[in-house]
Amino acid sequence: GVGLPAVAAYDIELALERDAGAKPGTIAYMTAPMDSRHGFLTANDVTPYAFAGMPLNGDPMVIEVPPIGEKAQLFGSIINAWQRPLADVGPSGEDAGKGGRYLVVPPGYKGEIPSEGYIIVKSDTAAVHFSFRPVALNGGQMADQTAYAQRVKVYPLTDPNATWSFIDVYKNPVNTLPVYDWTFFTDLNAAMQREMPLKRDYAMTGLLASIGIVSGEPFDPDDETKAAMLEGLDCAYNYLQHWFVTEGGSLRRLWDDRQHGAFNFQLEQAKLGLPFVDKTGLMIDKRAFMYFYVTYLPKTLGGGTYYISGIRDSGGDLLNGQDTYRLNVPADTPAEDFWSVIVYSMKTKGFIEDAKRVGLASPNLESMTVNDDGSVDIYFGPEAPEGKENNWIPTGEDWFILFRLYGPKEGWFDSGWKLPDIERVK
Repeated sequence: GVGLPAVAAYDIELALERDAGAKPGTIAYMTAPMDSRHGFLTANDVTPYAFAGMPLNGDPMVIEVPPIGEKAQLFGSIINAWQRPLADVGPSGEDAGKGGRYLVVPPGYKGEIPSEGYIIVKSDTAAVHFSFRPVALNGGQMADQTAYAQRVKVYPLTDPNATWSFIDVYKNPVNTLPVYDWTFFTDLNAAMQREMPLKRDYAMTGLLASIGIVSGEPFDPDDETKAAMLEGLDCAYNYLQHWFVTEGGSLRRLWDDRQHGAFNFQLEQAKLGLPFVDKTGLMIDKRAFMYFYVTYLPKTLGGGTYYISGIRDSGGDLLNGQDTYRLNVPADTPAEDFWSVIVYSMKTKGFIEDAKRVGLASPNLESMTVNDDGSVDIYFGPEAPEGKENNWIPTGEDWFILFRLYGPKEGWFDSGWKLPDIERVK
């Protein structure tokens, strides 16, 4: 788990070049939301994204974000190479929705930094990454969100005309998911080659050095070392899987009388901007538990979305890909904007590959069968129950859900509303 956050971030940058054919200096955007062709840790299938990896190469870079538009606004974060959040953007970020030029300064930079006109973001790593979501406003449509995302600009401080280009990764899908085979180590090495060890990470980078991952040196372990490394990686993956489905690991129980959970953040860590450092040192395990299935955590939690996880049925059994299940979504679900439920692979933490549909949301209600009380039943299974095709999300392998409340109503948690458990259908 030591290198997981760095690998997960680097693999997004790598996939842009490998899968979409993008050159360095390219921002990914989307003309439609992600689907099962896209490999991305617990992404949503409702809102498009704009994202990129940004090696600083020793020079300050500017990320210019637009002010709130008439039909769209921006949410998202800039993170360092270890996925520590550096800054949030948009209405919940440092620019407060007014737009702004985020000046990302590399570690050890000795040049002059402008005193006005920029939001200064000092990075402690040589590469940073960002992911933004253009969210619709005032009846905005996908075309409005797509156009708004392309108002983001990235350029060197020294040359504002050298703006980065865009590539549509809806048409050129990418698989950014970390793979727990030898590529995990080659990707970790590639990410570390451009980084100098941070003081707090000396013990960790010492461990990486013991397996041959050292900045500026070739990475070429012998066959015996490779075999031992792969065995260790397999153990680490199984350990992370164990804690993903075990109370108090990646998730915590949300209600005493429900199986559903929520992200297991420590409140104190969230207030500090998620450094995953406490009085004992770097929280290696707890950090890995989170980045095993999420990316781009914000510096300030809250924002406009609340996530409810579902990994077990009402009887407490893990959800499998053979049985059929039902989730009743109440009519009074407390989402001001909309709700959505998305199925993810337990194995990869991304969408289930080749699924015809990965999620359903309240905007789909017009085409779904709605109950007399206004609630709706969502079905999960390898095949759709007869007559329920429009209410069905395919599985076929072990899976879990994230149920998102977009624009959660104030005080919703104390209102007594609870999401019913997922039930196995006989």
